[in-house]
Amino acid sequence: MSETRTDDGRHDFDFFFGRWRIANRRLRSRLAGDTRWDEFGATAECHPILGGVGNVDSYSAAPYWDGKPFEGATVRLFNPATRLWSIYWADDRRVILDPPVVGRFDGDLGIFEGDDVFEGKPIRFRFTWTRGARVTWQQDFSADGGKTWETNWHNTFTRLA
Repeated sequence: MSETRTDDGRHDFDFFFGRWRIANRRLRSRLAGDTRWDEFGATAECHPILGGVGNVDSYSAAPYWDGKPFEGATVRLFNPATRLWSIYWADDRRVILDPPVVGRFDGDLGIFEGDDVFEGKPIRFRFTWTRGARVTWQQDFSADGGKTWETNWHNTFTRLA
């Protein structure tokens, strides 16, 4: 009888299960040379799905940076064959499932990249997760195929009881 290995990366996001308070820092205008940041709070809750090869979280900011409520959700799916995670985002403003970013953790650093369109132009986008004593998430856009990157969103997470 063969055993299924579970140290292949499928538990990389187990640290995120539970409830979180989030300190958000969001760049006002993306890929426009803007240096103005909005800061606001949010909460999230994450739990496993699909027998542990996926997870989902809900995100809620009220008020969001523009003073209105904002709801979002992330679906993360692990592919045991490739040992890669695909991360999908949707929110109540655009009401679409964004193209995924794909990647993995190396130690406590996770890098996930994908392609999208921003304001009619193709971009690369990247999520960077750090886990450990300090949990952070960062989003970056690149308009030149990944040669240069602009950070446009950064979150710091604090676990809630």
